[in-house]
Formats: sequence, C-alpha cells, structure tokens
Amino acid sequence: MRYFVTALQFLTRIHLFKESEWSAKRFGRSVVFFPLVGMVIGIILLMINHFVGSYLSAHLTAILLVITSFIVTGALHCDGLMDTADGLLSGRSRERMLEIMKDSRVGSAGVTTFVLLVAVKWALLEDISANLLPLALVVAPVLARLVMVMAITLFPYARPEGIGKLFAQYTGRRDFVYASCLTAFLLFPLAFYSSRVFVSLFSGLLFGSLFCRYTVTKLGGLTGDVYGAATELTEIVALMAFL
Repeated sequence: MRYFVTALQFLTRIHLFKESEWSAKRFGRSVVFFPLVGMVIGIILLMINHFVGSYLSAHLTAILLVITSFIVTGALHCDGLMDTADGLLSGRSRERMLEIMKDSRVGSAGVTTFVLLVAVKWALLEDISANLLPLALVVAPVLARLVMVMAITLFPYARPEGIGKLFAQYTGRRDFVYASCLTAFLLFPLAFYSSRVFVSLFSGLLFGSLFCRYTVTKLGGLTGDVYGAATELTEIVALMAFL
C-alpha cells in the first residue's frame, strides 16, 4: 500500500504518516492508484452531502461541497489550472508560454478562469437532481484522476525537469491500462443505478484526450500544471453529464 499512500498524500491533504523520502520511482509507481485517491475524495464529498444536505439549502450545500473539495486537495489542481490558463491564453511563443506557467505569480487569465471554475462547479452541484448527485460526487473525482493518469502516461512531457517529470519517468501505457481497470472496478457497479455513469466516463475521457492533444500542439508536451488543469476541467465535464 506504500504507493497508494504516496498518491494519497501528494494529491490530498490527508497525511497518514510523515514521509521523509520522495523518490522518483515512488512517484511513478503511485500513478496507478490515482483513481482510488479520487474515490477517497468522492466518499468524503458524499458524506458531507449526506449529513448536511437535509439541513441546508441547495445553495449552501453546493458551495460547502466546493469548499470541501478545495480543502481536501489543498487546491493543488486549481493552481495548475490558473498557471495553464495564463500560459495558453497569453498568445505568446511556446517558450514564453512555458516561462509564464512557471512563474509563481497569477495573471488575469488565471484569476478569471478560477472564478469561472468555482461558479460553474457550484451551479452544477446545485442543479444536479438529488437522486443523481451522490453518483456524480463519486464518479467525477475518480474519472478526473484517471484523465490525469492518461495525461501522464500517454502524452510527452514538455520540460526537461519538474515534478511532473518525476511521474512521467517511471510510467507507461501499461500503467494507464492498470488505472483504467481499477476505475472500471470502482465505477461500473455504480452504473446499475444510472446510465449517466457511462455517459460521464465517455465524455470525460473524450474531453481529456482532446484537451491534452490541444495542449501538446501549443506547448510541445504537457507539464504538471496541465495535469492539474485537465483534472479540474474533466470534473466539470463529468458533472455536466449528470444534468
């Protein structure tokens, strides 16, 4: 379970024990368990919805779910989304885009994208019907992490070094197959409750593939920031499938 714990403690704020050594090999081997981390996040959101949904309005429940997701993940992927937006929407050269994305400062494109992300996610969680919302809360995080695995294993890395490079070095197409099998094991039983699960899976994977391909044409590859952006945007697409 060491690799799962590494994935859990990197992608979330859930720290089971202190890790003093973070090797590239452990980063790479942990990628397979990203969908399982998504399931953990989904279960936490499901519990929040179960315990407060009957007492709070749909507005407050939706915003509480958004806040909880940011707390659990430490807004890690939102940072990547903002940096990616600043780079891709800058209209600069490939090299300049990569420099902008590496800058710790956030530009107007990144801020605008983040505000729109929160608004859209809030609206989706509020508008999804009560009987489908529990499914959506579980499916979206799992699928989004599978798309992250796809981005890491099936697409080239744009930089010679970086945190994302640590994942890419020790992964391959086989790991995406393993992660897909794990996702199927986690989500296919839920499809008995609604066919929207299959719609969400198909639309999320299709969007993730198209987004990664588009980014490769712009940057020559993907970065850790793009991994985060793909995760957040895929969650939005997955939630839309439940409307």
